[in-house]
Amino acid sequence: MKTRPGVRWRLPMAMAALVVLAPAACSSGSSGTGPGPASAVDMAAELTKPAELTFWTWVPDIQSEVDLFTKEYPNIKVNVVNVGQPPDYNTKLRTALKAGSGAPDVVQLELHELPSFVLTNDVLDLSPYGAGSLKNVFLPWVWNQVTQGAVVHAIPQDTGPMGMLYRQDIFDEHGIAVPKTWDEFAAAAKKLHDADPNIYLTNLAPNNGTQFNGLLWQAGNRPFRSSGQNSLAVNIDDGAARKVASYWTPLIQQGLVSTDPDFTDQWFRGFAGDKYATWLTAAWGPVFLQNNAKGTEGKWRAAPLPQWKAGENISGNWGGSSNAVIRGSKYPAAAAALAQFINSDPESTKLFASKQFLFPATTALLSDQSFRDTPLPFYGGQKVNQVFADISSGVRTDYTWSPFQGYVFSVYTETAGKAMTDRQDIAAALAQWQSNVVDYARKQGFTVTEGG
Repeated sequence: MKTRPGVRWRLPMAMAALVVLAPAACSSGSSGTGPGPASAVDMAAELTKPAELTFWTWVPDIQSEVDLFTKEYPNIKVNVVNVGQPPDYNTKLRTALKAGSGAPDVVQLELHELPSFVLTNDVLDLSPYGAGSLKNVFLPWVWNQVTQGAVVHAIPQDTGPMGMLYRQDIFDEHGIAVPKTWDEFAAAAKKLHDADPNIYLTNLAPNNGTQFNGLLWQAGNRPFRSSGQNSLAVNIDDGAARKVASYWTPLIQQGLVSTDPDFTDQWFRGFAGDKYATWLTAAWGPVFLQNNAKGTEGKWRAAPLPQWKAGENISGNWGGSSNAVIRGSKYPAAAAALAQFINSDPESTKLFASKQFLFPATTALLSDQSFRDTPLPFYGGQKVNQVFADISSGVRTDYTWSPFQGYVFSVYTETAGKAMTDRQDIAAALAQWQSNVVDYARKQGFTVTEGG
């Protein structure tokens, strides 16, 4: 489906000006965005007024996308500031917000960090500024990451549906077929390591909760639910999570998969030295790998994650970001327009995909044949974009984050991650992970229920 976004406010979006919008709570257990415009803003009128915006981002060379916006709206000046990568980026933003000065108008936020800024009432509800009209521009699971009911907290920028990159040459040498189920994956791990103990079918990182979280997401784990303002259900240790933990524990204990910390020198050497035959990664992984394992060009291929049930197409997500408008912006309409335009305009979204290699969030680009059919030499000419675009359509839609996800990931390292490193029972560590998060949530003033 090639849906052309209606983001230029000389078009019929102005018809929404009579709609009254009520605020709602964030699906991730946050308290909503607080008071805002009671009805939709006349964007056509607002965008004729001069405005000067500051835009914080970590995307390199994003000026090209911003220039498309300022060409369309010449009265609006945008100052782009690259503040560096998370988590330092998030710390700088929170410092500026706490100080009450120096914060930008528009900000890039990781999808899993967005709820924490909603909780502290720092981002605007963008629905009065026409953002609700973009609902069908994005896949349902993507849109659900930034909205709750009629409230739009941010506009998706990129995503990270999870798949599997694998070494075709290693598979061929050892007679291993691409695993389509997790049972087949486990059998392949044993076959490969028995044949060559220096090669592991994959690596499960104990220091990075985002990878493991994506695998939990695929299996159906739903660790957080909100039942109202400051009410949070915590269910990290549910049946789906225990299924995943019980699957990986014997593979680790038997030494069939490695547990090297990822994004470390050791981990990079593992790819260069043929240690890992697969990487369970997100849609940004293919470009990352080709830039960091150049000596293996032509040997890699892409496939979906193995499935818990044969024939399914279900995945989770690892990564992705959005653009939000900071409460207190002097030019909220212009800021909202920038966030919407650069993330839904067809030319801008194509630039993100082709220039910065961000994986698309829009249905139009995911179905665009020029995007899908691009062969990647590093992957033997395979159309890797097509593989991950198809995976994206199978990401489970109902996943929500906690309003303090950074803490949740830190506790992962201390509990489930430590169990991996020590070759202990990961399922047993889930209970401690949950207990620590529940205690923390209650200390933050949340009314917590478990298992709901």
